[in-house]
This record gives sequence, C-alpha cells and structure tokens, in this order.
Amino acid sequence: MALTRRQREIFDYISSFVEEEGYSPSLEEIAAHFGLSSVATVHRHVQHLVEKGMLRKAWNRSRSLEPVPQEGADDAGITSLPLVGTVAAGLPIEAIEDNETVSVPSEMAGRPGESFVLRVRGDSMIEDQICNGDLVVVEKREQARNGQTVVALVDGSDATLKRFYRDGGKVKLVPANQTMEPIEVEAERVQIRGIVRGLMRSF
Repeated sequence: MALTRRQREIFDYISSFVEEEGYSPSLEEIAAHFGLSSVATVHRHVQHLVEKGMLRKAWNRSRSLEPVPQEGADDAGITSLPLVGTVAAGLPIEAIEDNETVSVPSEMAGRPGESFVLRVRGDSMIEDQICNGDLVVVEKREQARNGQTVVALVDGSDATLKRFYRDGGKVKLVPANQTMEPIEVEAERVQIRGIVRGLMRSF
C-alpha cells in the first residue's frame, strides 16, 4: 500500500530520529517538527504507518516507535526492484515481463513492493532527459496529476511513457519531443499504472 506524502515525511523523520538518538520521538516532537498544532493529527498518521507495516509500537511503554525493516532494502541504502519489461517512449508497445531485478537508491525506490523498473525504448521523452535505453523507477499509482510523467495503458494493452493531462472526459498523453504528436483519447481508454519517481542511466 502506498504512503501519502505526509506519511512518508513522518516516517522518514522518525527513522532519522531513531538512528541519531536511539529512541523514537514523542508525538509532540513530531508535531513541533512539522508545525502541526494537533497531536491527534500526528497520532492518526502514525497509526496509519503502523497499519501499513512501516512502524511498530510497543503499546505498554512510551517512545517505542521504530521503523520496520523493509524487505529488499539493505544497510547501504540500496533496494532491489523488479525489472518488469520495456515501455515505449514513442508509439505504445506492449510491456514485456522479465525475471530481472535492478538495484536502485532506496530514496528513489519508495516502499518495496510498491515500485518497479522499466527500460525505455524510443525518444519521445528526450526533452525531459529520458532517453532510449534508460531505466525509469515507477511507483504504482492509479491516479495522476496533470503534468506528471506516467506509465499508462491505452486500450488495456499498450504501455506508454508520457506526460499526463486530463480535461473532462479526455486524456492527453504528451511527449517531451516537439517533433511528435500527443496521444488524445477518451479517459476510459486510459489506465494509469504508475508515476515516474526516478531515472537511471548507464554510460
């Protein structure tokens, strides 16, 4: 299950605090750090992190929050993510399943199990510095904001990498290449599979 932006910020703060101090911050300290006036708001975020398996808490003592080690992450800050295929940065092509993994920086990967890697084919995103052969780290999402770079399925089968824009019942998938035309279709024909979080390139 993906984290909200605030949940990720609170989780990262608790993780850093525990690493530096050897014990967890109080709810009041978390609230003060983020400028929140309500401790109840912090408690709600913390409870969601516990429910999502990111934090654990000993209910019989204070300052007992601690991050739960996430499968796939190691002490060097590297996470292994599955390379699930190839995505077109040009005309849509079908994503191909592979049985490979790629090591990526943990801060780029997000929560293991919620992200994956795709190899880019084509040059429709070159003005965003996404080139043929690059690897993109994608966080699983079903919704996107206008302007975000997404992996989208068109008509349920063809995966493509484009900037996303929605206007009413229409979706426009826009390339970052002035020589190419956007793909404009009815919204129900498009499924968002994820948002691009990072880019990796081999020289």
